[in-house]
Formats: sequence, structure tokens, C-alpha cells
Amino acid sequence: MFEGRRILVVVPARGGSKGVKLKNLRQIHGVPLVVMAADVVRQLDFVDRAVVSTDHEAIAETCESAGLAAPFRRPPELSGDRIADWDVLHQALQTMEAQDGVSYDIVVMLQPTSPSRTPAHVRDTVAMLVKGGFDSVWTVSETDSKAHPLKQLTVGAAGELDYYDPAGAQIIARQQLTPVYHRNGIAYAITRDCLEGLKSIKGAKSGALVIEGDVINIDTEFDLRLAELLLPAPDWPGRKP
Repeated sequence: MFEGRRILVVVPARGGSKGVKLKNLRQIHGVPLVVMAADVVRQLDFVDRAVVSTDHEAIAETCESAGLAAPFRRPPELSGDRIADWDVLHQALQTMEAQDGVSYDIVVMLQPTSPSRTPAHVRDTVAMLVKGGFDSVWTVSETDSKAHPLKQLTVGAAGELDYYDPAGAQIIARQQLTPVYHRNGIAYAITRDCLEGLKSIKGAKSGALVIEGDVINIDTEFDLRLAELLLPAPDWPGRKP
């Protein structure tokens, strides 16, 4: 528990990723991404229950061997690439509350494709949710000014160039840009009332925990190579030298 709140951690890890096949089982420094997530969970002493939500037996077995429970399988209708996070978390929460016979106050989502995660990131996210009275807290990273919405362009069918936002025509220097942020997948903390009552992972009062420094998100083979270069190689459980 965290200050009297019962915590359920859900690691979403389906098997049908298209860009990188079986992405959640790919390894960085010899450690599968789902095992890296499981190792972070193992270091969180306030977590009451932690599970993987998967439709894939090899992912389930890998998680179980790393100490992350796989007590159910995600149904086919929740295993496609257009399924919202809410659907996955709602199904996991309902399933685990029925199995465990308890009600969880906070659901924490840890996406295995964000291997930059540390236990402190997760702890700080939950603490911000509870102490700030938020419905939800997402970790975010500041977006590089080169990718700012006001610097984006569109290309039409005939090759014609235009601004994505007409206001971009007024931007001369990056100092004119108001910083924008993007979700980085390190941690989401959501109250049960928000998830079940509002049917959303972003409530009426949502907080942002800004993560400083480089954050890797695994979407491509290049991201995996980059992660090998930027992330240290500690002696994680299950590591294959």
C-alpha cells in the first residue's frame, strides 16, 4: 500500500507487435524488455499486486520466471494494435479484483517498451498522484524543439508544402516556442474512480511528472540499438551475458 491506498501494477505486453516482432521479448544487454519491467516492480515495496496483461504464452512464461504474475490471458478482442490503454487496464482491474477479492485504489501502468524506467520514477508518479490529489499522473518528456507542432509541415498529394499549423509561419527562432511535452511510457498512475467512473486514463485533474534526460521508447530496431548504447548493463536477474 501507499499511504493507505491499495496498488495494482499492470504491465501491458501483447504478442502481436508489427513494427518489431515480439517486441516485448526483445533484449537489451541480454535482458528481455518485460523482465526489465518486472525487475523494477520487484523493487517497489508499496505494490500490493503486479501482473502482466498478455495474450502470448511465451511472454507470460518469461514474466512468471522473472517474478511477475500472469494470472490471466488477454482476450482476442483486446489484443489488436488499435486497442486503447483504458480497455486493457479496465479488463485487468476487473479480473484481478474478482480473483483477489479486493478493491484496488490505484492502477499503475508500466509499458515494457520504456526501458529507461527506474523504481524512483514509479514511486514519484504514485506519490504525485496521492499527495497532489490528482485523478491521474503521466510521466512525460519535453519534446525537442525540432519536433514542435509549430515547426511541422505537411506535404500534399501533388507535393505541395504547407505549415501543419498556419501559426508556424510566424516562428523565426526556437525561443518563440512554448515548450510542449509527450508521454514517454515510463509510468501512468490512475485512480480507480478515474478508470472506472470516468472510463478514462486521464481524469479531470491530471498531473504531469516531467522526466529529465534521455528516455528511450522501443518502436523500431534502431531504438533497440540506441538503447544498447545509452542504457547501462547492470546485473539484472535473468540476464544472459
